[in-house]
Amino acid sequence: MHLNGLDYTIIISYFIIVLGVGFWISKFARNNLDQYFLGGNRIKWYFLGLSNASGMFDISGVMWTVTLLFVYGLKSAWIPWLWPVWNQVFVMIFLAVWIRRSNVMTGASWILTRFSGRGGQLSKNIIILFAVIGAIGFITYFFEGIGKFCEAILPWDLSIQNQFLSISSENVYALFIIGITTLYTLRGGMMSVVATEVLQYLIMTISSIVIAVIAFNAVSHKEVIRGVPEGWDEMFFGWKMDLDWSGILPQLNDKIASDGFEWIAPLFMMMLFKGFFSSLAGPVPGYDMQRLLSTRSPFEAAKMSAFTIAVLFSPRYLMIAAFAVLAIVFLTPELASNPQIDFETILPTAIATFLPAGLKGLLLAGLMAAFMGTFAAVINAAPAYIANDLLKNSLLPGRSEKTYVQYGYLSSFLLVLIGVFFGFFATSLNAITLWITASLFGGYTAANVLKWVWWRFNGYGYFWGMLAGLLASTAKLIFFGDWIDIYFFPVIFSFSILGCLFGSYFTAPDNLNVLKSFYKKVRPWGFWKPILIEVQKDDPTFLPNQMFVRDMLNVVIGIVWQMALVVWPIFLIIKKWDALALSIVVVVVTSIALKYFWYNPLKKEVF
Repeated sequence: MHLNGLDYTIIISYFIIVLGVGFWISKFARNNLDQYFLGGNRIKWYFLGLSNASGMFDISGVMWTVTLLFVYGLKSAWIPWLWPVWNQVFVMIFLAVWIRRSNVMTGASWILTRFSGRGGQLSKNIIILFAVIGAIGFITYFFEGIGKFCEAILPWDLSIQNQFLSISSENVYALFIIGITTLYTLRGGMMSVVATEVLQYLIMTISSIVIAVIAFNAVSHKEVIRGVPEGWDEMFFGWKMDLDWSGILPQLNDKIASDGFEWIAPLFMMMLFKGFFSSLAGPVPGYDMQRLLSTRSPFEAAKMSAFTIAVLFSPRYLMIAAFAVLAIVFLTPELASNPQIDFETILPTAIATFLPAGLKGLLLAGLMAAFMGTFAAVINAAPAYIANDLLKNSLLPGRSEKTYVQYGYLSSFLLVLIGVFFGFFATSLNAITLWITASLFGGYTAANVLKWVWWRFNGYGYFWGMLAGLLASTAKLIFFGDWIDIYFFPVIFSFSILGCLFGSYFTAPDNLNVLKSFYKKVRPWGFWKPILIEVQKDDPTFLPNQMFVRDMLNVVIGIVWQMALVVWPIFLIIKKWDALALSIVVVVVTSIALKYFWYNPLKKEVF
């Protein structure tokens, strides 16, 4: 990619600003765990929402999604349900309030408000283990993405080849960017992460709008349709994907087969099954959980989650749609002539081809900063579990707060080293994404659904359910690597359920006082009648949560709202006017519905 002096000036200046902000903010967060990992619960909810959105505007995810849209067209809007991308809707509607009522620092500390005794300690330890494994998986994912991106956009060959060492240029770039990010994150903690991510979000949104304008003016609907197979611009589907790229880019037929997305109807049903339970389980112990716990109140936690959805998807998909469409119309001949093309590099190739000087530098700085922000959020979240839950509250109690912050530094550094090590052996962004979302998170699901809805589920059940899920997901990675991850989810889920049931029924219930305290504070719906009776003995005025039906209705409305926010930018860029008008109407109607059926009742209940 050709970059001129203006581009380099913008990129270097941005890196200096980000590092400067990170180091300046660090003086507020270096001596106290609560300040370091939660920002002292003083950060405004809308800044946390922008930060959360920015963290999901990551470079690896954008590269993956541009490739999905290029290959699968409008049907690609469904594929992120693998994550499931609408878990944020469940959090927004009711889980944010349930989680934030705990007033703790991490997901592991939260577990001790639900479980007691030896079972509670085992549950806390398994959550710490999951947080560490999840962080390593995401670091590997980021390492793969940033390396590919930098190698495609920067002109220097940094590969190291000698008799002792062989490292590709892609990996050297990744090591350099990860090193800088780790440095400023270690210094500033959550406040540094939020400050830099808000700045990054503003740059990425401005860039998205400018790129969308370029694509909108450069490409017509007819040109797009000529460059794609029949059905590419249709959002809905039959039993199969039915996209035949043979006459345009035959290599894509092989990619569709290897991705495992051809049988879209069975895939969709599996995504619904997995998505409901994974979303009900709540956020995994990571940066999303930390932002919820960083808010000032339960109501602000819910608003933060809704704001994340509102500000994330439309700008992100403006950029994704613009680059995918430009690549379809102008890069297809070049891609067709290269049988070895890595389609995950479509994004940097499109940037190199279509953006003018200055904007190119701004976007590259923003995308690299997007990586840095998301990566920083991961390495800020997981060490909190090690420093606070494992060391401060278990292995090394009684030390100074500054000492635990230093342990957090060391934990972050070690996690980065391990994640980078695995990054050298990663095969593709798609493979890593599917393993994290379908297999690893699948092992988390069963135990974390039952903790909300069933009083008899105890700490031992949680531990054995989580352990069974982790072992099953690891076995999938090692022994069944060729299997499509999403179709392995029921196997992992079943093993985890068995672990939950055996662990609970072969041990005694948790301490009654802990269960009563949890139920009174969190007020979940579900199978809590024995605990409700005990609570009402002490407080006859206490009423159970009877909002299950309303919450599920709002979840459905929220999912439709979010999906409309995803697709309207795509319809705009490809100039499909009838679908654009319909999607905007859906956004307006669902927004009004959420105002009356979710926001207004929630505001009355929380305060």
